[in-house]
Order: sequence, then C-alpha cells, then structure tokens
Amino acid sequence: QVQVAESGGGLVQAGGSLRLSCVVSGDTFSVYRMGWFRQAPGKEREFVAAISWNVGSTYVPSSVKGRFTVSRDNAKNTLYLQMNSLKAEDTADYYCAASRGGNLYFIASYEYWGQGTQVTVSS
Repeated sequence: QVQVAESGGGLVQAGGSLRLSCVVSGDTFSVYRMGWFRQAPGKEREFVAAISWNVGSTYVPSSVKGRFTVSRDNAKNTLYLQMNSLKAEDTADYYCAASRGGNLYFIASYEYWGQGTQVTVSS
C-alpha cells in the first residue's frame, strides 16, 4: 500500500522560507508524478506545484511562481517544496500527492495523498 507523509511545516514570519518534504513508501516512487496542494481554512484545496516522474518538467501557478520551487530525489523517494518570500496568504495545510496520470493541476488526477503539514506565516 502506498503511503505518503509530509513534514517540514511550521510557523514562519512573512518574508521567510520553509522547505517541505514528502516521503513516499510502498511502491516505486519514480513512476509517480508528484504534486503539492494547499488548503486554507474555509477555502478549497488548490494546486501549488507539480513535477514529472523524471524531473524533466515542473509546474507552478502564477500565485507562487518565482517563490516556490518543487524538486524530487528519486533515490530517496522524496519530494520537496522550497518556499521563499512567504506571505500571510500562504498560510494553509500543505498536502503532497502522487499521480499515475491525468492533468497535474487537477485534484482528481492524484491517487494517493498525505495527511498534510501546517504552514503558518505571520505578518
């Protein structure tokens, strides 16, 4: 059974940085395309970043472009999200997810999800 576990969340001041990690176990990590989503209180879950299985392509929305960087280490079964220049509006629970196919911007394309890690940015 595939398991996904995020870590690295916490409290940070506006303008600061955090790096989230996500470890996948129970299957071959490299066959999955991976994504990050976030959900703020009272809001819908939204796409934050994604990366192809071979690290050839990355995808980020305009809201975080230039501030967030997604990467992966297939040898360590680990996905990363480097978040710089954090803003109060980045406060949310961040989720890692694994996908075998489909549009990476869509929640429905992901089969496996972690429990989330909380990121709080104080202004």
